[in-house]
Amino acid sequence: MPSTATTPVDRFFKISERGSTVGRELRGGLATFFAMAYIIVLNPIILASAKDKFGHQLDNAQLVTATALIAGITTVLMGVVGNAPIALAAGLGINAVVALQLAPEMSWPDAMGMVVLAGLVLMILVASGLRQRVLDAIPSGMRRSIAIGIGLFITLIGLVDSGFVTRNPDAAHTTVPLGLGQGGQLKGWPVLVFVLGVALMFVLIVRKAKGAILIGIVTMTVVAIVINALADIPDSAWGLDVPRAPDSLVSTPDFGLVGQVSLFGGFEEVGPLTGSLFVFTVLLSGFFDAMGTIIGVGEESGLTDENGQLPGMGRILMVDGLGVAGGGVGSCSANTCFVESTAGVGEGARTGLANIVTGGLFLLALVLTPLATIVPSQAATPALVVVGFLIMASNVGSIEWNDPTIAVPAFLTVIAMPFTYSITNGIGLGVLAFLLLKAVTGRIREVPWLLGVVGACFLVYFMLDPIEQALGVK
Repeated sequence: MPSTATTPVDRFFKISERGSTVGRELRGGLATFFAMAYIIVLNPIILASAKDKFGHQLDNAQLVTATALIAGITTVLMGVVGNAPIALAAGLGINAVVALQLAPEMSWPDAMGMVVLAGLVLMILVASGLRQRVLDAIPSGMRRSIAIGIGLFITLIGLVDSGFVTRNPDAAHTTVPLGLGQGGQLKGWPVLVFVLGVALMFVLIVRKAKGAILIGIVTMTVVAIVINALADIPDSAWGLDVPRAPDSLVSTPDFGLVGQVSLFGGFEEVGPLTGSLFVFTVLLSGFFDAMGTIIGVGEESGLTDENGQLPGMGRILMVDGLGVAGGGVGSCSANTCFVESTAGVGEGARTGLANIVTGGLFLLALVLTPLATIVPSQAATPALVVVGFLIMASNVGSIEWNDPTIAVPAFLTVIAMPFTYSITNGIGLGVLAFLLLKAVTGRIREVPWLLGVVGACFLVYFMLDPIEQALGVK
């Protein structure tokens, strides 16, 4: 189909060529930002809650600045270099590894140095073509299952973050880890905002309204602000962001953490073997979390070719590696592709122009953080539920369920992502099951050798604790 591009922006981002419009890209960029803006608040909470080996804690205000800054820069880079509607920010899960596993064994600059090294290794893998080959080695059925698993995963994130589903405390002595609302009931106005938001977005989508997801987020934010002003609601009921006018619209960024990195100091603290295992853990999480997200976004956007590849995949993977390293340089933990980007794709985003909007808003949040955090989880998370449905609906029928060597790994991939709260875990279990079943059915020759190497890496990943004990590094 010939391009109908008429402006330099259209031609650069291939907007018309990909069947999109500037309006869709702008709406998509806004939707993605609102869906993931919580990271500006949540990442500092996770990192600042931990102490390093010497008892030092990171400053919360500096972490807010670093989180928004690196997210903005890497997201814009992905838009300009990768031309993909995939936003980046400090990865959840990886930041917990940095805070709870790396930092207690070394200083914060040492821990961030480990993150930078993992990012550099990722970039080397991309430059060598190895990361692309790993992506190519994953069978089509498993690619689809990764997308479905991500659909379920982001749906669960939406349900939990909104308070519609809550974790049962250990003191409950129950085998049921999650429950409806509080004590099995939906209580409070914030949850009502979420329910109305889900209903509104589905109605708008069924009615084929343009901007359905963004309209839903903005509308429910206004509703939440009104409800919070009229009702007696404790701030804790809203989660991280309370929907009310802030005392000040402007905040002063503090760049004190940027560049506070010791590249090889961690190895001096813990030794080369333990240090290598730490880098491997960050590397593997970043490698497969991003890969799963890229596959999920690609499938949802319809931009993938017959081999399941997005246009400019090499550039996309390189920017992801830069994001990991950049997060270490900024002392805000590894930045990686965010699954919430599917909110923008659901709004129609198909190019990097959406990323320019999302990244620009992150950079604007450096001085407008109070304004960026008035959207409560209950107004933004309905988008995750709706997009989760859209991803699943477009992929479930494409898996070869009549072939157990595909169906079983696909099933394990799909259920492991939401149930373990990790994209990497889902991919790992699926790969190992695929290798095992191909071996026992005498079809191991069908498996690319590189996938066997990936399986070996996942065995190390899942068995890391006993390996460390056996080697005497714990």
